Amino acid sequence: MENSRIGIIGSGSWATAIAKIVTDNGHPIIWWVRQQSNIDYFTKRHHNPHYLRNTYFDISQIHFTASIQALVDESDIIVIAVPSIHIASALEGIDPSALKNKKIISAVKGVIPKYNILLNEYLAKQFNVSVENYFTLLGPSHAEEVAAEQLSYLTFSGLDTAATKMIASNFETEYINTRINNDVLGVQYAAVAKNIYALGAGIAHGLEYGDNFLSVFIANAANEMDCLLSALMQSNNKELEKKNHTASVYLGDLLVTCYSLYSRNRTFGNMIGKGYSVRAAELELNMVAEGYNASKCIMAMKDTIQVDLPIIKAVYQILWEEHDPAASFKEIEKTLV
Repeated sequence: MENSRIGIIGSGSWATAIAKIVTDNGHPIIWWVRQQSNIDYFTKRHHNPHYLRNTYFDISQIHFTASIQALVDESDIIVIAVPSIHIASALEGIDPSALKNKKIISAVKGVIPKYNILLNEYLAKQFNVSVENYFTLLGPSHAEEVAAEQLSYLTFSGLDTAATKMIASNFETEYINTRINNDVLGVQYAAVAKNIYALGAGIAHGLEYGDNFLSVFIANAANEMDCLLSALMQSNNKELEKKNHTASVYLGDLLVTCYSLYSRNRTFGNMIGKGYSVRAAELELNMVAEGYNASKCIMAMKDTIQVDLPIIKAVYQILWEEHDPAASFKEIEKTLV
């Protein structure tokens, strides 16, 4: 896999950070950017016109394309790094058989909203992609720190340990340490859940709760997430091999998303706590907060997995049913231990 051609789908902050990692590691990339005007700007100025603008690239290492089919045809490994809400439109027009035998890396941290399924399930339905050729790339990591070359850890998950190690080797740099595991479903659901909890942490901050309360809230969120992941594995008929949910890809990602000022979900929640409407917060943020749609998706699955999720339920009710944030958190207070 040393000479594999790597393609990146997406041009947001995380896609840009991933492109930096891969090119810094000496791998040329094919990069799909939806709008030709952005490609023209990037080619001329050597940086993304909208995200991580201080991150400059050696353009000779990048082949830009506005054709998603061209990227698929020219790539052996394809990194999908667009918000879950845009997956269907981004992949629209790809020949249904074009992804056969391609290695797919998901950098998506959400459930496909229309279907309430993970990306691997969507790709299996739409493109017959085998889970054996599907890998995940997850944090804890914020694009801004990666761009600044501050040491970050990435966890790659895949069913085949040897293939996962080879995939991960393309991303190892002086500022990126990689780890691997085989919990493909669990790490994805953890990434979905931690964004919902980060919204809750932001709402709490907006309501002027302090660090003492927030530490209790996040500890309870970690416990709730552990219950959720175990229930999801059971509902997917997976053997309940005990996973270390205190590892960085689970607990670490939850912590950084709840605490960091870079976290768009925390920022979104903070605005809700301060009295913004959902629409006003969306316009102000001008970026996708994955936890918003994720809360609706998890609640839609709640009856199937049959697990009590008081924090996720409260966040969902605030965002989707217009429950008063202050009153909802008064109820949350009673459930925390």
